[in-house]
Amino acid sequence: MNLTLALIVNTSLSSLLVLIAFWLPQMNIYTEKSSPYECGFDPMGSARLPFSMKFFLVAITFLLFDLEIALLLPLPWASQANNLTPMLMTALLLISLLALGLAYEWLQKGLEWTE
Repeated sequence: MNLTLALIVNTSLSSLLVLIAFWLPQMNIYTEKSSPYECGFDPMGSARLPFSMKFFLVAITFLLFDLEIALLLPLPWASQANNLTPMLMTALLLISLLALGLAYEWLQKGLEWTE
């Protein structure tokens, strides 16, 4: 009974908040509201310029190696296990795979910012 009541209250409250957030804002758009914000100054150019594809490639590479660190972080604590061979082989495989990916991206000139 308590679980059902909690689910009903949470669902209805979240639905009510979504409806309020959807219907509450004013729908009229005026020039100051639609212009880009640049610290109180007039905008220098268009805010709709696309990013370079190199920016996204470098960002994905950063996320990949950030994920590598997150996966290898428990390695010092796992080294206290009884059987070290599977743990070390998995870590070596992960590091080798990421090093091969880095070498491939380096050879394809994916890390160079200038075109």
